Amino acid sequence: MSQFTGKPILAVPLGDAAGIGPEIIAKLCANGFLMEHAKPILVGDESVLKRGMKDTGSDFAYVVKETMEEAVEEAKKETGLVLLNTKSLDASKVEIAVVSAVNGKEEADNLVMIMDYCKKGLVEGFCFGPLNKAAMKKGGYNFESEHELFAQELGVMDKPHGEMNVLDGLWTSRATSHIPLKDVSAHLTPKTVGDAINLAYETLKRAGYEDPKVAIAAINPHGGDSGTCGREEIDVLQPAVAKANAEGKSIVGPFPSDTLFIRAFKGDFDAVVTMYHDQGQIALKLKGFERGVTVAAGQPYAITTPAHGTAYDIAGTGTCTTSAFETAYKLCAKMAVTDRTYGKQ
Repeated sequence: MSQFTGKPILAVPLGDAAGIGPEIIAKLCANGFLMEHAKPILVGDESVLKRGMKDTGSDFAYVVKETMEEAVEEAKKETGLVLLNTKSLDASKVEIAVVSAVNGKEEADNLVMIMDYCKKGLVEGFCFGPLNKAAMKKGGYNFESEHELFAQELGVMDKPHGEMNVLDGLWTSRATSHIPLKDVSAHLTPKTVGDAINLAYETLKRAGYEDPKVAIAAINPHGGDSGTCGREEIDVLQPAVAKANAEGKSIVGPFPSDTLFIRAFKGDFDAVVTMYHDQGQIALKLKGFERGVTVAAGQPYAITTPAHGTAYDIAGTGTCTTSAFETAYKLCAKMAVTDRTYGKQ
């Protein structure tokens, strides 16, 4: 039985201090959104939060705590917003819209700290303000992306994990990610494709889908034209689909990717497994870049963020939209509650 009840306790780190994260979070604190869906604990330097408030013209009350234990006890009361003040930056010295090693280290340090508190059972997950990968690398966290940092800290490096993207209820995962296009076919095996299918399926189950319907995309034009335009569909993708179906999963495909997303956006599928990075990213970002959400799939805790990034071009102006963070936050809350019982029956 989970020790947690009611709304989930979620950490909300402010993200990259030079980007729009503090502004987004300030807006959602002011309108009551964060409290409505969870018991939030803001994590970051108070001066950065205050700058976000100033930039957006927001005003709201919050209680400052110096330890996560104190912050959790305050959040449980649901009487107002709580800030775990990390005292880790001086907002007056932060250059807006500039990639900074100091900011990168600070945002990654906060994530590592939050993951430690997740492992200690104090918080159930986190929805983080947009971060900057280049800044993190400059700050000493030399990972391909934050997802590898999560996997290392949470002990799942040897298990299927990675980024999933969500737009208007459609999820995508991918069998390969940040590798050159010329190397994709060599990395497609029944195991790698099967892992991507399973990751998508299990993540959707954690998100509350009772029987997720997942389609997989072909890699070759016209789905390989029965082997006359490539054999990956016959030799790799079809066997992976057959194995997943034999395990009781609702998996269909492979379908040519130039028409697959037309069906997917009509609601025929809950998720699409693509074969390489841009195959799904182009479709989702063209359809609704400003609304997309990124989910850290395969991690033991609920972890989400907006997909749009730090938006340096508008940082400091107070003009950021909050829709993507709202979706990410609600999804994080839903997954955290599902995790209380998922896989424990």
